[in-house]
Amino acid sequence: MRIALVGAGGMASMHAECYSAIPNATLCGVMDIRHDAAASLAGRHGATPYSDFDRMLNDLRPDVVDVCCPTPWHVDYVVAAAARAHELGIRGISTEKPMARTLADCQRMISAVEAAGIPLFVAHVVRFFPEFKLATQQVQHGAVGKIASVRTRRGGPMPLAWNNWYADFSKSGGCVLDLIIHDFDWLRWTFGPVQRVFACGLQHHDGMQKDYALVTLRFVSGVIGHVEGTWSDPGGFKVTIEVAGDGGLLEYNANQPTGSPLRIAMASTENSGGGVAVPESPTGANPYQLELQHFLDCLEAGITPSITPYDGMEAVRIALAAIESVETGQPVILDGDKPQ
Repeated sequence: MRIALVGAGGMASMHAECYSAIPNATLCGVMDIRHDAAASLAGRHGATPYSDFDRMLNDLRPDVVDVCCPTPWHVDYVVAAAARAHELGIRGISTEKPMARTLADCQRMISAVEAAGIPLFVAHVVRFFPEFKLATQQVQHGAVGKIASVRTRRGGPMPLAWNNWYADFSKSGGCVLDLIIHDFDWLRWTFGPVQRVFACGLQHHDGMQKDYALVTLRFVSGVIGHVEGTWSDPGGFKVTIEVAGDGGLLEYNANQPTGSPLRIAMASTENSGGGVAVPESPTGANPYQLELQHFLDCLEAGITPSITPYDGMEAVRIALAAIESVETGQPVILDGDKPQ
């Protein structure tokens, strides 16, 4: 699979590294409006740098276009690539999360790839982290019984990037859209559709230097979710999960010492320990590599990837509902999550 990469920032660099380790992938081109950045990343991977998207497509006729630029421009590159898919032989498009800044842009992207007859893969990488994948399996297999509530926390200091675009709320959507959309997707994947969203937070709109949000979700199943996201923690990046059921408690703390951080404590009057460690996959594979490998393998096999554009749009829908709730102080009811 010949890959044309859009973007040369941190996430694009991660994807480029992953492609170098995937046997059925070759990174052919890197496009960025900053030609020096494109040239630097392309040079490290034997690819050709570009500062013009159409020229890259014309020259390379890639199998896959991978969009890793800032969120507001995902829609433009996805739609443009889809429009030329038949002409150039483009077989699939992937885009980093969040899928887009608005639901209207998400729908434009879906319409474009459907018209082109090619898949769009939204790179929600948390599903490929072994601890999160294992937590989902344990929940679905009833390891802690009927679920009552789930808590997640994710965040660290304010991220810095090109033109400080994360600090522009109109572009990034703050930590709700850019950061804890990871958790919204994983929670929806694990616990089903969300019915109601209520949130509070900082949500600065002009030149924010920090951000914080606490989002409460009510799932159609009755499960209650508490999702905390922060760009205000100077102590470094942290991730935790806690899933409470009528049979026990599942916990994960990414900041624990090395070992098996996913633990299950069963409800018992005799339980005085810290829970039973759940074995992890010993492969230690890079989750970003796993997600990209999955997409390419699906393309080769002609099967639908595990994450669809509909999944990407629903994660954005939850995030935008949380943003609306912060702004209005009112809960938001969702009625659009109807699988297609």
